[in-house]
Amino acid sequence: MVIERLAMENGTVRKMVTSLEAPVSYQLPIGDSLLAINDLLGKEITIEFSGTIICTSCGRKIKKSFNQGYCYPCFKRLASCDQCIVRPEICHYHKGTCRDPDWAKSFCFQPHIVYLANSSGLKVGVTREEQIPTRWIDQGATQALPIYLVGARRDAGRLESIIRQTVSDRTDWRKMLKGSPEKLNLLQEKNRILSAIRSEIRNETAQKDFDNFLELENPNPVEICYPVEKYPSKVTALNLDKTSLVKGRLWGIKGQYLILDKGVLNVRKIGGYEISISY
Repeated sequence: MVIERLAMENGTVRKMVTSLEAPVSYQLPIGDSLLAINDLLGKEITIEFSGTIICTSCGRKIKKSFNQGYCYPCFKRLASCDQCIVRPEICHYHKGTCRDPDWAKSFCFQPHIVYLANSSGLKVGVTREEQIPTRWIDQGATQALPIYLVGARRDAGRLESIIRQTVSDRTDWRKMLKGSPEKLNLLQEKNRILSAIRSEIRNETAQKDFDNFLELENPNPVEICYPVEKYPSKVTALNLDKTSLVKGRLWGIKGQYLILDKGVLNVRKIGGYEISISY
């Protein structure tokens, strides 16, 4: 009798590494390895949480993580965990109160893109230019269109805050995981939105503290498809803090979620968790 042995990977986990292919290629950093998650589509997998969490910044063992993988002191200390990362228009570097000015120079004062995307519907967003298309993939967008190139994160956020008067800046993650949204003509959407708020944008960018701003005249829309064999009719979030052992068939990967027949697991949420995956 032949006994089939399960393959296993274990270690602390971080957000999945992606590559824009057709479909998107996913690799899960677990311990010192990169697990090719696409290869597990359609297979039964088991994910078990050991109960150990390691801060993804300082490396110490913690009981609870904050902001997707940090201990509380790092969460309160790091500039990358400040509120202005989520709301770039409230950047306070110019006030002299930045948590880490040197970090800000390498992160916030770099070219940023203001974009439209279609994830659970039309949305506006901001990301560093070097994060394209990673940011779009992490949000589960099926279409994306860059519309502005801006020299600093705060100014990109100021533009976004005007645009979100017309279109949302949020993704409905449950809707995103139920299937692909209706396809949009993003070039038409861009023209429609900007024509409605052109004067407000002109007034904002005319201010003395605003520069390095360029509207992209002929941007190329990007189409993104994901390795999904089946979408759930009802989205149930899996929580390793409540149920440390999860078994199920891997239906797909989208955004930073594993879609199983038993529910969906947000990989970003378990950054720093020590887990094992057998398949």
